[in-house]
Amino acid sequence: MAKNRMLQFVTVEKETPEKRPANLRAQDFHEIYREYAAEKAAEQAGRCSQCGVPYCQSHCPLHNNIPDWLRLTAEGRLQEAYEISQATNTFPEICGRICPQDRLCEGNCVIEQSGHGTVTIGSVEKYITDTAWENGWVQPIRPHAERTESVGIIGAGPGGLAAADMLRRKGVQVTVYDRYDRAGGLLTYGIPGFKLEKPVVMQRIDQLAEAGVQFVMNCTVGETLSFDAIRGQHDAVLIATGVYKARDISAPGVGAKGIVKALDYLTASNRKSFGDDVVEFDSGELNAQGKRVVVIGGGDTAMDCVRTAIRQGATSVKCLYRRDRANMPGSQREVQNAEEEGVEFVWLTAPKGFTGGETVEGVMVQRMRLGAPDATGRQSPELIDGADYIEPADLVVQALGFEPEEIPTLWGVPELAVTRWGTIKADFLTHATSLPGVYAAGDIVRGASLVVWAIRDGREAADAILAYLAQPAQVAAE
Repeated sequence: MAKNRMLQFVTVEKETPEKRPANLRAQDFHEIYREYAAEKAAEQAGRCSQCGVPYCQSHCPLHNNIPDWLRLTAEGRLQEAYEISQATNTFPEICGRICPQDRLCEGNCVIEQSGHGTVTIGSVEKYITDTAWENGWVQPIRPHAERTESVGIIGAGPGGLAAADMLRRKGVQVTVYDRYDRAGGLLTYGIPGFKLEKPVVMQRIDQLAEAGVQFVMNCTVGETLSFDAIRGQHDAVLIATGVYKARDISAPGVGAKGIVKALDYLTASNRKSFGDDVVEFDSGELNAQGKRVVVIGGGDTAMDCVRTAIRQGATSVKCLYRRDRANMPGSQREVQNAEEEGVEFVWLTAPKGFTGGETVEGVMVQRMRLGAPDATGRQSPELIDGADYIEPADLVVQALGFEPEEIPTLWGVPELAVTRWGTIKADFLTHATSLPGVYAAGDIVRGASLVVWAIRDGREAADAILAYLAQPAQVAAE
């Protein structure tokens, strides 16, 4: 009888891939986790208990068939494992790197709840797909038959690219429009290389381009090209722009030089990794080298900023967050990585203003305490009178989250319905907007969220668009 390779969690301890030493990884932008060896990946996958009700799968936005590809990995059937993984996830190697597994699949693993330590799902997912690329198992996208219908996708981030992949596989002609000079959205310019090395993103974009997806770059809708012109060129349109408008701090001195937006800061750093000329970086405006850096915020973007500043050679990096560690929205794993690399977290603090006049010299910090829970159940921060102090700073990065741009106004389409938050109003299942043949997916509908949710939305929207295109009478009538 063949040995059962699963249910090894009783005898095999949880073991994550080795992390590069903090003092070494803080000097470059390479990914910090090493790859599993084949034997270690099989061993760790074999810890899965093969639950009758897999909570890891139900808590994954894509409902990835995690138990099956873990079993196949444990049995050494890696190509089959990749095919199962790819069936539900357009970019498994990206999700394996940047998904907050501690809040999703791994955080809901049954053996984690029983005290044995979660199965390292994300690391195995990354290993499977990286192995697939290395061995040529990732097949080119070749539709069985070409179709005449055309779809325009506005936004080359994860939602738009996931939809492009699904539509192109069905033979639909796809054109992707994006404001940047490279596709990928936040995958390319918002997430640092130490979490997601850029060749990992570029190989997927190359796969789509080779499949016939047309990319129109440096295209700002409403300026370079009108939304009506895009609608006129295509049978359907998907809006997947994401949310890029930064939330600002309203405080005295906020306009001083040296106070910058998180996305501007991260984009400059990522452009340098591509070898681009970045004037704002070279001038020092968006470069932390030799500076005392304060980052304001507690989400994953704030984590990206503090860890980027360390790598740029900041003399000190502090993160101010108005709640405590237990109540911060960012990944706890990222907080741990940041602390290992030398970041200091100053919990229960918020900015009151900035000192220094024309150029920032410090942050006026208010100390807080947690009071009664708010409507969401989280404890609300309250000011502690008389506990203010000044934190010296040469560079302050605002990482307070993102809001949607005013798309109906910017694009000249007042009939495009939006919510009271400014996000596009779209059907929950089909992602259809108030405009016939126009769909929306990802953060521009949800608000700032996770890459994995954008991928799910893009895939769902592609299915809805395919159904729409299959009704020629209705399309012609509209």
